[in-house]
Amino acid sequence: MRSIVTGGAGFIGSHLVDYLVSSGDDVIIIDSLVSGNINSIRNHLDSDKVRLVSADLLEDNWQEELAGADRVYHLAADPDVRESSVSPDRQLNNTIIATHRVLEAMRKAGVLEIVFTSTSTVYGEASVIPTPEIYTPMEPISIYGASKLACESLISAYCHSFSMRSWIFRFANIIGDRSGHGVITDFIRKLKDNPDELEILGDGKQTKSYLEVRECIRAIMYVINHSNDIVNTYNIGSEDWVSVSEIADILCHEMGLSPDYRYTGGYRGWVGDVPKMQLDISKLKLLGFVPGLNSRESVKIAVRATLE
Repeated sequence: MRSIVTGGAGFIGSHLVDYLVSSGDDVIIIDSLVSGNINSIRNHLDSDKVRLVSADLLEDNWQEELAGADRVYHLAADPDVRESSVSPDRQLNNTIIATHRVLEAMRKAGVLEIVFTSTSTVYGEASVIPTPEIYTPMEPISIYGASKLACESLISAYCHSFSMRSWIFRFANIIGDRSGHGVITDFIRKLKDNPDELEILGDGKQTKSYLEVRECIRAIMYVINHSNDIVNTYNIGSEDWVSVSEIADILCHEMGLSPDYRYTGGYRGWVGDVPKMQLDISKLKLLGFVPGLNSRESVKIAVRATLE
């Protein structure tokens, strides 16, 4: 296949590129390299199977790359949930407007398939946990979650209006090698600055589901190859959860440290933080995919990869 990957130099995007290349796809990466890291894809750039187009989706001169493509994997977005409450305009532009521009470019180029990475935060503070795909009402509490939900709606509308097909994936916390943000990266940075004390945002009881990135990619590709609705929406995560304090314990054990924990207080870590999150993956399992890792195993793998 000829695949387009927006955000292909990013954390999840670069792992997706690894998978697509290993499967024999010709891949065009469209990435502004603002949050993406060229080192994550450098091993592919000398290959005739991968080409990098350094471009901002909010500007032009990338749309022609979609000509002749079979599928667009749209991963480009602003991944910082916390920052979205500080700079909502940036989140809206880099997520909603960028997604609309991708869909328009697809429509004009005749590309009929899109894969979109959404988020568990579209559910807001769900009253049903584990939370299924059919949960309502969808009331995001962060600009990030609201932006992703708006993109889901746009994609659905384009699919039904222009005979496209989509796969929308609502992720739990995806972690692992090459991640540049999140609780593990934050803790490691703090402990390198001061190994005797670790600041933990909130009360440390925030409890969520985590999944290692390569297991996430396996789930994505399995769903794409085994589902065929006009709009295919699936949760991807593990079947358990761990607290922020437990993640701190795992990390400190791996680093051989015994710092004092200092909690900032409150049941949220920041504005827009969902304190309890676990996705219902029954639909994914019914399709035939069962994650091979749980949250604790995923955290341990991610910690070791980040410390290397």
